[in-house]
Amino acid sequence: MGKRMRRTRALCCCVSPRLKFLTSHSIFSWYEEDLWTEIAKFLDGKSLVMLAATSKWFRRIIMEESVWKHACLRDLQVPDPGKITFKWINLYATAFNGCHSFQFRQQDKHIDWMRIGAFSFDSQNALLTKNLIPPLKILKEKTTEKMLELNGSGVVRNVKRGIWIADLQLVRCPVCDLNTCDGTMQVLDARHIELFLSEGFQDGSWDFELLGSHNEKKQADGASAGIFDVKRLKDCSTSAVLDLKTWVGKPNDWQPKAMITPYAVAVNTNLQENEGLHVKFHVMKSGKNGEIVSIRISEQLM
Repeated sequence: MGKRMRRTRALCCCVSPRLKFLTSHSIFSWYEEDLWTEIAKFLDGKSLVMLAATSKWFRRIIMEESVWKHACLRDLQVPDPGKITFKWINLYATAFNGCHSFQFRQQDKHIDWMRIGAFSFDSQNALLTKNLIPPLKILKEKTTEKMLELNGSGVVRNVKRGIWIADLQLVRCPVCDLNTCDGTMQVLDARHIELFLSEGFQDGSWDFELLGSHNEKKQADGASAGIFDVKRLKDCSTSAVLDLKTWVGKPNDWQPKAMITPYAVAVNTNLQENEGLHVKFHVMKSGKNGEIVSIRISEQLM
C-alpha cells in the first residue's frame, strides 16, 4: 500500500473511529465519491486541505464547490446567501485566514482586534446605532446624516445582501501624535464576505466615507454599537442582542464584549469616568453609486 493511501487511512481514523475496523482486505471501496463527500462535511478547512493533498483523486473530490460551501456555512453558522461571485474555497479562506481590514490600510493606527463572527443581511436596509436600549426605534428625519447627529442611530440603504464578517478593532485616535498617544478608538468593523476578493477594494479605489457623527456630551457608562438588518428587527434572535444583562460585562469589567446573532451584531465596553463619546459612522461602497460593502462605527472618548 502506497504512502499516500496510508496517510489517507490515518486521517480517516482521526475523522471517525468507525473506520478503524477497515483493513487492506476489506470490501469497502476507498474510492467511493459519495462517501468521501459525506466525510468531508465533518472536516474543517485545514483537514480538507490535508486530504486534498494526498492524491489527485482526493483533490478532485475535495475541491468541489459543494464541499467548501458546506464548510463555510457550517463554520460561520449562517444561512445560504444564494448567488455568490467568488468560489467558496476563496470565501472560506478570507473568513478564516486571520485577515482584517486594518491589515490592508492604516496599519500604523492599529492596536488590537478580535473576531466576533458572521451574520447576514436578508434585506438591503441596515440600522446603525450607538444605543442598545429596547425597543429600537427608527426615527424619520430628512437625511441619514441628521438622524445620526440627533439620535446616534439611523438607517442606511442599498446594503449588499449576504454574509457579513464582524470584528471589534482597537485603533489609535486620529488626532493625537502617534508616539505619545494614549487615546484609542473602539471600532465595530463589519464587511461583506466578498470584500477582500473584490478588485475595487484591492486596488484602493473603494474607500470609507463619513456617513454621519454624534456627540454624547455626558458621562457614558459604556461604548456600545450595533448593526441590525431592519427586516429582522422583530426576530427573537435580535431581541437577544438587546438583553444586555446576558452578555454585557459587570460594571467593573473593562473587557470588551460582543454579541452576534443571525441578523445582527453588537459590542459594548464598560467605561470609567469620562466626559462623553464622539461616535462616527463610516460606510464603504462598491463604487460611487454602488452597494454598501463595509460599515464602521467608531467611538472615542471626548
